[in-house]
Amino acid sequence: MVDGIQVAGVGDAHGARAVERQTVYVYEAPVRVWHWINALCITVLFVTGYFIASPFPSVTGDASSSFLMGYIRFAHFAAGQILAAFYLLRIYWIFAGNAHSRQIFYVPFWSRDYWAGVAHEAAWYLFLAKAPKKYVGHNPLAQLIMFSMFTVPLIFMIVTGFALYSEGEGIDSWQYKVFGWVFLIWPNSQEVHTLHHIGMWALVTFTIVHIYAAVREDIVSRQSIISSMISGERIFKDEAAE
Repeated sequence: MVDGIQVAGVGDAHGARAVERQTVYVYEAPVRVWHWINALCITVLFVTGYFIASPFPSVTGDASSSFLMGYIRFAHFAAGQILAAFYLLRIYWIFAGNAHSRQIFYVPFWSRDYWAGVAHEAAWYLFLAKAPKKYVGHNPLAQLIMFSMFTVPLIFMIVTGFALYSEGEGIDSWQYKVFGWVFLIWPNSQEVHTLHHIGMWALVTFTIVHIYAAVREDIVSRQSIISSMISGERIFKDEAAE
């Protein structure tokens, strides 16, 4: 154990080379559970949201016996409400969890070292830096991207989504009482629909970047990314000659 990091060496059959593994527990169980439930809900919301905005031109059979779009809307509303409930639990875990559970909810704009880290990681992702720095949690660039392209947009999507849902529930519903103020900012409901749809594509873009970065880092940076969100442990691998 070195500075809270567990170190293990694995040699080959001839003992000529060893792979030193440094392991540190980063992501607690509630964070990991939230991550995967969030991923499932967002996938359902992407697919159903696309068809709500661009519905099928026709369906077979009598219209009175078809409820296809009804099922799609129900799946969309259910996934949205589950996502919102778990988002509230995730906010609670900011205060109950470890330091890494808070990273995606703020950006240290005041720190010069932080922005130097952002610049270095940007150079690394653009193949201009020779090696990445090792961070136990999110690296500075990932923290910035997560906050600006995921955490904040997701709040916007939840708020506008419930506002749109309140139109069907009526002005006496709790949804309208809590989220009806959205229509004071955008009185035209279609504007809210459009912004909500644009927000979907912003999150689609983030998802593509997020998956690419996670896979890339697992392969080229010699530190676990994807498996860390399953086991909770970040593993750093360094080859050392014996």
